[in-house]
Amino acid sequence: MARAPGPTALWVVRHGESVGNLADAHAHETGSGRLELDVRDPDVPLSDTGERQADALGAWLAGLPADERPTTVLSSPFSRAAETARRAVAASGLDLTVRYDERLRERDFGVFDGMTGQGIREEHPDEAGRRELLGKFYYRPPGGESWADVALRVRSLLATEALRHDGERLLCVSHQAVIMVFRYVLEELSEQQLLDIDRAEQVANTSVTRYESADGGLFRLAGFNGVDHLDDADRGDGAPVTEETDVPSPA
Repeated sequence: MARAPGPTALWVVRHGESVGNLADAHAHETGSGRLELDVRDPDVPLSDTGERQADALGAWLAGLPADERPTTVLSSPFSRAAETARRAVAASGLDLTVRYDERLRERDFGVFDGMTGQGIREEHPDEAGRRELLGKFYYRPPGGESWADVALRVRSLLATEALRHDGERLLCVSHQAVIMVFRYVLEELSEQQLLDIDRAEQVANTSVTRYESADGGLFRLAGFNGVDHLDDADRGDGAPVTEETDVPSPA
């Protein structure tokens, strides 16, 4: 069977730990309904740990065989993802330019931006009930996006980048929910299959989800949520594994 146009390998990487992840963890610890952040979501930077994670990712990429390293890098324009991509490329020593595509951006939480699940239940009980009825995949917060909306972005990106990066090894830096939706689209999962995976495993910061091209131009999952490049105990250039969620949930 002739190979359809498209990348020969695809990595989808979550951004490093962000200041927003830390603010979310603190809000849950203190029972606050809102995160203590003074910047808009697109401008939330990496934490110190997130910078170390991005550097460790770059060192890991540099250690791959030459014929397995990425040949092109695409990133969400949000600061935490863009910083991760830039630092990883710099640490890898690879001669690559990071390009940005808004289709890789974080899911838009609308009026729930900066809120915890507890805050949503307290301030928007009707919406919390509607979300419980519709389920995580199809529920769209007021002014925001559902996971199904994100799937449209991912399908669009895959269709256009397949032609632009035919035969290349493409690395995309994005966000937790977007990475889960990549799995939904590429593996043709059902809603229930996707939600089962989401319940079973949290996507770690700078984790690598890897696909390889298969017959007919389809992608085969070669690794999910890999963090072998992160090791704060045994490697001086490593970093701790962190798994804070990006996604406020009223459930």
